[in-house]
Amino acid sequence: MNFQKRKQKILDKLNSTGEVDIKDLAAELNISEITARRDLNQLANDGLLYRTHGGAMKVDPLAKPHDFVNKAAQNSAVKDDICRKAAEHINDGDIIFMDCGSTVFRLCQFIKNKKIKVITNSLPVIYELQNCAVSLNIIGGEFNSERQAVHGKIANEHIARYRAGKAFLGVDGISANGLFANSELEADITLAYINQSAYTYVLCDAGKIGKETYLKFADIDQVEAIITNAGDEKLDCFKDTALTILKVK
Repeated sequence: MNFQKRKQKILDKLNSTGEVDIKDLAAELNISEITARRDLNQLANDGLLYRTHGGAMKVDPLAKPHDFVNKAAQNSAVKDDICRKAAEHINDGDIIFMDCGSTVFRLCQFIKNKKIKVITNSLPVIYELQNCAVSLNIIGGEFNSERQAVHGKIANEHIARYRAGKAFLGVDGISANGLFANSELEADITLAYINQSAYTYVLCDAGKIGKETYLKFADIDQVEAIITNAGDEKLDCFKDTALTILKVK
């Protein structure tokens, strides 16, 4: 069976079931798991499905944009471990900030049954958390189509009206010298969240640790904790800080 025929069968299965598993798909199509994985990766690159650890999910084109969900699916197992740990620190009744990072987006799946209020500038987070136990507050302002999020002066002023017990945020880099971003818009809104939160968690994979990018926007003592999969050697740079380090495998 050629790729085009396999592609149609995969998309048909996604339309009927909403998700597929690599092992089941390989058995059903009589192909190797390597071929099944390659097919799913190609379809994800084409924006036709949402790649998950061990399979794929159907993408709703009216909800979460293809480019964003495929970015969120990259390194998904690590991101899910980080977000699962983050969810352990969220309790019923909490008011939390969530930014528009692809790692923070994956926190949604672990908090849908929690009776909390989420304040966010992320459209994918809003779509993911609608019609569940979570109450949503949507930040207003100027829409950034590339980030699928709201940014700008009005958005920052909106955030300044609220106080949250906890913030769950992403960064482009973090070291003992501070927090770093690749754009001023991202830096401004992340700092706005930090300033209005009683306790800030930074969700970051090992690749972000020790990385200092284009713009430093906050000192390390402005956040309370990081949740990461980084090893002890990388995390040694924080030994002289008051930062709480929550590690995942």
